[in-house]
Amino acid sequence: MVIEAHWLLPPELMEPAWQVYREAFEELRTRAVQRHVMLRGEFDEQMRDARIRKYVVRDPSDGRMLALATLTNDLGAMPLVSPDYFEYRWPALYAERRIWYCGFYAIHPEHQGSATFVRLVTEMRAVIAPGIAVMDFCGRNEEVRRMPQVVRTILARQGDVRPERLDAQAYWSYEFPAAS
Repeated sequence: MVIEAHWLLPPELMEPAWQVYREAFEELRTRAVQRHVMLRGEFDEQMRDARIRKYVVRDPSDGRMLALATLTNDLGAMPLVSPDYFEYRWPALYAERRIWYCGFYAIHPEHQGSATFVRLVTEMRAVIAPGIAVMDFCGRNEEVRRMPQVVRTILARQGDVRPERLDAQAYWSYEFPAAS
């Protein structure tokens, strides 16, 4: 597999990137309360945002896109995180722009469980270290797929890593059954 890094996704990669992203996250459309899947316009905007680095994984035999991931140390580029939190928590690292947010890892369903994810995490770690990588996982990916532990295992093979859960948000429902 070949990994390319782009600050601006080339126009000819927009449609294949959208297809990989959409298919990779299809399950979360109905399995997560919070919308974890960007709309097409939001996706296109991120792909054109030069503050966000895009990692494209291709099959070397035919050039087909297998995966896509994003990474930024400009926390203002990510609409759902609070730069103030990170500046308060780690002022020196924040000032040095050594706090990185991994927006998503989209692995095409045919390649989930392959070495693709490991290669992407390894490639991105080389940019981040020394520093802090921040990722968010919905409850399903945390509890069912155990993604925080998977990432920790990958990173621990490459050296010292200290994971910490930073925050959580829970969604509750209150059902009102019909009177009997």
